[in-house]
Amino acid sequence: MTRTTMPTGRLRRTPAFTDLPTLPGRDEHHAWDVWGRDDEIGTLNLIGPEQRLAAAQAVRTGEMISLALPLNEPDPGLFDERARYRHLVEDTAAGHDDKLDDFYLQSSSQWDGLRHIKAGRHGYWGGRQEEDLATTGVLGIDRWADHGFGGRGVLVDVAAHLASRGTPLVPDQPVEITTAMLDEAAAAQGTTFRSGDILVVRTGWTEWYRALPPAHRARLRGTIGTGFACPGLESSQNTAGYLWDHEFAAVAVDNVGVEVFPVERAKGFLHRRLIALQGMPLGELWHLRRLAEVCAARGRYDFLLVSGVLPLPRGVGSPANAYAIV
Repeated sequence: MTRTTMPTGRLRRTPAFTDLPTLPGRDEHHAWDVWGRDDEIGTLNLIGPEQRLAAAQAVRTGEMISLALPLNEPDPGLFDERARYRHLVEDTAAGHDDKLDDFYLQSSSQWDGLRHIKAGRHGYWGGRQEEDLATTGVLGIDRWADHGFGGRGVLVDVAAHLASRGTPLVPDQPVEITTAMLDEAAAAQGTTFRSGDILVVRTGWTEWYRALPPAHRARLRGTIGTGFACPGLESSQNTAGYLWDHEFAAVAVDNVGVEVFPVERAKGFLHRRLIALQGMPLGELWHLRRLAEVCAARGRYDFLLVSGVLPLPRGVGSPANAYAIV
């Protein structure tokens, strides 16, 4: 490694982004050898007992705040190909049972798992190919459930910070949230990052969407890729390097796809860089209004974050089932 410290000045636990090898024939860095090619949990390796104990120190009141939308939201769903689930309640001798049909695990507040995105012919996390996933349970989201998904969460309230400057985010415009904006908002909050943090970014999109009239929400269905726009993380390699060099264990945003929409092809797809090449969990469509209010009131933006990822063998994604304990 050519650098031994993180951007925060702390000693690193991983190689610097620029020291990571690149894919053959492409200037795209990968972290497949950091924890070994057989690794199945990616950057969650950065959270262990030490990080969880430290995260518990952020708890002051014991209040639990849900960070997830109701399972039937967004309503209607944003993707035409994802049918709305059916909730069926069945009578039993003792009372009731129920089940869900056509339930897409990534249709509401969610985590994208390591089976979700591949780096083209180079494959999934660790260089796995389609045949590896087809014949085994490798990279299933149950691996995260086995490890446990929780640690120190840090909210960076970009929406509030930009509003305070008189330049609020426009929810239906492709505003790029740059690394400089993240640093500026964090500094304004008095927030510092630690290795293994779960970065939570508020754009205000989910709150805006929920307040729209039903007819407006209906018009947005099926428009992703054909005119849909929303603020999100700038998708270039610079952002990927920033997130890696800060040693974030995961990133969650209250928008549709973490990164800005539409994706600018020349800059590349942040999902591919973070999931397939860096092994980083991505959370989407989180509900952050109450958390933002509580953090602002107490003047602290760190908390214990716990997420009940489904122990689903070969799972591609999971409802987030996430809570902040403050």
